[in-house]
Amino acid sequence: MKRIVQITSEETLSIRHKVMWPNKPIDYVQLPNDFEGRHFGYFKNDILISVISLFVENNEAQFRKFATLKEYQGKGFGSELLNELMRISAKEQLSKIWCNARINKIDYYSKFGMKETNNQFIKGGISYVIMERIF
Repeated sequence: MKRIVQITSEETLSIRHKVMWPNKPIDYVQLPNDFEGRHFGYFKNDILISVISLFVENNEAQFRKFATLKEYQGKGFGSELLNELMRISAKEQLSKIWCNARINKIDYYSKFGMKETNNQFIKGGISYVIMERIF
């Protein structure tokens, strides 16, 4: 059984930490504005396996800290979660959704109608590009 539901920011931390920055302290994956966001989790058989956080400002949404446990990656669970976020954003009539995509994930995000912008940066030794989808 699977389900995608809104969760608390605290519930996202363990997966964010394990998947994204396991060699940093857990505080590294906590965002200063987590309390302003909406956080979603994908549960498979009552186990939280994927998380994503959505921050809306001025009719635009940024998703951040999108992570799926390693043993569940490549099986479509994260894609289902991101598709749900796209559906929610369209339903709420947001003008745009965007993210800071790791360069090696450009092809993945392109499958969701996201396009690269000219904005690139490096954080923690990892190269990123801002990608967006206009609704």
